[in-house]
Amino acid sequence: MRGGLAVSSGAMFTGTAVFDLLLPGDSRSLKAKRSYVRPIVAALRRFEVSAAEVGALDLHGRAQIAVAVVAAETVHVREVLDSCERLVAGRPEVELLSVRRRLYGVDDD
Repeated sequence: MRGGLAVSSGAMFTGTAVFDLLLPGDSRSLKAKRSYVRPIVAALRRFEVSAAEVGALDLHGRAQIAVAVVAAETVHVREVLDSCERLVAGRPEVELLSVRRRLYGVDDD
């Protein structure tokens, strides 16, 4: 205890998720693709995560969006990633093809 407050052990966990998306048939230009990807990335950021388009950059009908979250507890990391996945899966304009998730702890290299 320091000054009457409990001192944290410094535990930190990070989680990542990569969403592979199939975009509608009218996304045959980069401008059209951005019109689908940008609102999803903006909506994900409301969960206080880092979010960006990270893959399939040269494919007009596909997109990969990644999110990353940092928290003191694994439960919180999983809850945030679950919320992000529900948001993306619930978007009627895209089809969620797959999700790859990873959880990292302080002991991971």
